Amino acid sequence: MELNRRTVIAGAAAAGIAATTLGTGTAEASSGRRKPVKELFGTLADGTKVHRWSLENGGTRLKVLSYGGIIQSLEIPDRHGRYANVSLGYDNLAAYVAGTTFFGATIGRYGNRIAKGRFTLDGKSYQLSVNDGVNSLHGGAKGFNTKVWDIEGFTSGSDVGLRLHYTSVDGEMGYPGTLRTKVTFTLDRHGDWIIDYEATTDKPTVVNLTNHTYWNLAGEGTGTIEDHELTIAAGRYTPTDSGLIPTGERATVSGTPFDFRKGKPVGRDIRAGHPQQVQAKGFDHNWVLDKGVTAEPEHIATLRDPRSGRTLKIATDQPGLQFYSGNFLDGTLIGTSGHTYRQGDGLCLETQHFPDSPNHADFPSTVLRPGQVYRTRTVHSFGA
Repeated sequence: MELNRRTVIAGAAAAGIAATTLGTGTAEASSGRRKPVKELFGTLADGTKVHRWSLENGGTRLKVLSYGGIIQSLEIPDRHGRYANVSLGYDNLAAYVAGTTFFGATIGRYGNRIAKGRFTLDGKSYQLSVNDGVNSLHGGAKGFNTKVWDIEGFTSGSDVGLRLHYTSVDGEMGYPGTLRTKVTFTLDRHGDWIIDYEATTDKPTVVNLTNHTYWNLAGEGTGTIEDHELTIAAGRYTPTDSGLIPTGERATVSGTPFDFRKGKPVGRDIRAGHPQQVQAKGFDHNWVLDKGVTAEPEHIATLRDPRSGRTLKIATDQPGLQFYSGNFLDGTLIGTSGHTYRQGDGLCLETQHFPDSPNHADFPSTVLRPGQVYRTRTVHSFGA
């Protein structure tokens, strides 16, 4: 039986379990709302101060950095009410600045890859920053994950959250148009983490915003996610070339390791020897969601850790989901808890439009024009 958040926390309270504030601990007796709190996290080389915002609601505890709009920590209880941080990250600013893993970052202007950093829009060609071999990845060398966002905390009814603002000037990383971006993180009374993305532009441009949190529902630093059970509502995926750029094909998952429709452990077929897996060193592909683009978020994926009982359910209005199995974590990175991250110690489930969409006319469009508003929502629901 899967218990909801309120059942878990109420049980912990009845048992008189004490509270902790960081790391793996036990649940608080109260799951009430806590207003956003701002504190200094560090200072960049140019003297810019970076702050960390902490908020809590419905049993979920969230810590967000103004640098990169990064999720530095997300704590939820297990089936016994014990808390753990289930997102990979660092305990210091310098590691984020030096890092190349995008831990917890807000990604833009364009999430995922664009082939050779080039695209043509309205007959004009654009050359973007190239930072992944010959390709552009996650907005280029100085994407939104490297920017200091303006953040304001808010409470609204039973919700608590943060509004993040960043303006990307015309030509930044090669993208046309000044893009005014707002990302809203909300924790509702059930502990759901909701992300609302919004953007406007003064010239035609391309936009594909997402979040790059690495999940380990057993707790960050506890080891592999290969025993996590994953379900993805997608009958097709987009195969890639050697640079992990989609070939344009939408291949069936039937009879392949890419079939997660009925749910299975992440590690069951991860070493099956499929050419696409060998090329990517695991899973690092876009799943074509059966529902397509929708007006409202619909449930598309479930992740469950059998050890802790923690579950994550994702709903989105986007047409694609990038499942990345942490293939390039190499044991050299020291995480928030002081443990090293090795291959497969975390996974990403990034809601998105398809990679390289600007160069594929039959992929869902990522073009944004003046007078239009880019809006998309992703909902993360937690249970145990």
